[in-house]
Amino acid sequence: QVQLVESGGGLVQPGGSLRLSCAASGSIFSINVMGWYRQGPGKQRELVAAITSGGRTNYADVVKGRFTIARDNAKNTVYLQMNNLKPEDTAVYYCNADRIITRSGLVTDYWGQGTQVTVSS
Repeated sequence: QVQLVESGGGLVQPGGSLRLSCAASGSIFSINVMGWYRQGPGKQRELVAAITSGGRTNYADVVKGRFTIARDNAKNTVYLQMNNLKPEDTAVYYCNADRIITRSGLVTDYWGQGTQVTVSS
C-alpha cells in the first residue's frame, strides 16, 4: 500500500555533511510520523530522528546539534541533514513512516530499503 524510496547515502570524510531524502508513495492522505533509524555494524537498530505532521521533532542525544530532520507534507517526503559527521555515524540508515491514513484505512510501520552511510578518511 505504501512504498518508501530513499536516496543520499554515500561515503563522507569525518566532519563532512550528507543529506538523506525519503519519499513515500501510494494512496496516502496523511502520515503522522516520519523518521530515520540506523543500524551500525554489530549494533541494534536505533532511532536517529523523527518528526510529526505538525513539525514536532525528536532526536537521539548523540546527534543533537549535528543532524536536522525536516519534512514536506505535500510531497510526503522527509529529509535528514547530517553535519559534522563522525565515524560512529557509519550505519545503514532506514526511513520509517508510521500511522499512515490511506484509502484503505490506517496502516503502520512502513520501512525503506536502507541506504549506507560510511564516514571514513
